[in-house]
This record gives sequence, C-alpha cells and structure tokens, in this order.
Amino acid sequence: MSGHSHWAGIKHKKALVDAKRGKLWSKLAKAIIIAAKSGGGDPDANLRLRYAIDDAKAVSMPKDNIQRAIKKGTGELDGGNLDEIIYEGYGAGGVAILCEVLTDNRNRTAPEIRKVFELADGKLGSTGCVAWMFESKGLFLVPSDQTDEDALMEIALEAGADDVSPQGKNFEITCDPTVFRDVAAALSAADIEPEVKEITRIPANTIDLDADNARKVLKLMERLDDHDDVQNVSANFNIPDEVLAEIGEE
Repeated sequence: MSGHSHWAGIKHKKALVDAKRGKLWSKLAKAIIIAAKSGGGDPDANLRLRYAIDDAKAVSMPKDNIQRAIKKGTGELDGGNLDEIIYEGYGAGGVAILCEVLTDNRNRTAPEIRKVFELADGKLGSTGCVAWMFESKGLFLVPSDQTDEDALMEIALEAGADDVSPQGKNFEITCDPTVFRDVAAALSAADIEPEVKEITRIPANTIDLDADNARKVLKLMERLDDHDDVQNVSANFNIPDEVLAEIGEE
C-alpha cells in the first residue's frame, strides 16, 4: 500500500484519540493562526484559512476556540507569533521524510525533531534535500464497501479529481488543492463519506520497504506526528501487501 494512503489511515485513527485529549485542537489552532497571519481573517477570501477551519469543525473544535485562533493570527490577540518551517530528512531504508512544523521557538524545536529522527534510525537532512520529491494534493480515502470504482470515478473526475485508484480496503482519490472542496462536496452529495480527507504532500515515487524498515519508518512517522509543533508528516515509502500482513498494520 502506498505510504501516503497507509499513513493517512493510521493518522485518522490517531486523530480520534488525540481529539479526545484536546491535543489535536492545539495543532489545529496553530494551523488557523498561521493561515490567518499569512492571508487575513476572512475565510471567504483565504482558502487556506477556510480549509483549516473545516478541519477544526470536523473534530468538533468549539467556535470560540476557532475565533480566538483567527484573532491571534490577525494580531487582534497576543499569541500569533509562530514560524512555519519544513524539516527534511531520511528514515530507515532511505525513505524521504518531509515534516511541516509551526513553532514559536526554533531553537527548541530543531534539536527535538533531530532527536526524533535519530531514535528511529533516521537522519535530519539539509533544506531542499527531499522537498522536490513531493507535490501538494488533496487526498480522499473512501472505504470500498461504500461504492464501486466505476461509480466513484465518475463522481470524482466530474468534480475535478485527478485520479481514483484502489488501495487495500479503500479507494484513493487525488486532486489539485484548488478543487478539494468541489470533490468533497460531490462525494457528500452522493452520500459517500471518506474515511480520510485532507490536503497533503504526495511523493512522485516510492520505496518498497521490508518488515524491519517498515516498522522503523512507521515508528518515526508516529513520533513526529506526536510532537506538539508538527502539523503534517509526508514520506515516500510503500509497504507491499505481504509485508503489511506481516507487521499487522492492515
């Protein structure tokens, strides 16, 4: 299974737990702050902010929290001093890892991210070492028991999606970020509820992993995702079906 699909599924399950602890709300608030800071506080005129608010509403983040985060981003309230950083490096097996971070303290975050890489047999790299491998895309994972591939392809492609393909127990839909909301609306109108819907970075090519390296890479992805400053983690790994069965991460 392709790494972005497999990781998206794992991250979705983690998010349900993180939301209960309020941890996810903190990350989403940062995303709203930086979106409002870079493009203004009007979601109708700021697509990035609109997506960040949609993500927050999807996990029942209170309206007051959302509005407070917007005001921090626009400078109406203190607390909007965040830097947007991308850390790049390699995991076990030579897998390329791209880590999107929002932090109020670069000097604290950098060594912490480096240590996370090292603890999972990875290595933090220099700026630009892997970013060129990834492209920003909208990603949807639809359980295959909800629809068939032909019907889903017709709905998704008509809404502007690039591709629909089977991935394990799901169908994967990819699209340009500019038509993300159109594809989401088309799926909703057809009573199709994706297990995952997000804008993420998808690699141009992938590396097949054996069981040992797959475990190490997944551990690295989870540890990075658990870091309070990390917003999103992308990688170019592929886990063959037989390896997926062996490590029990179906």
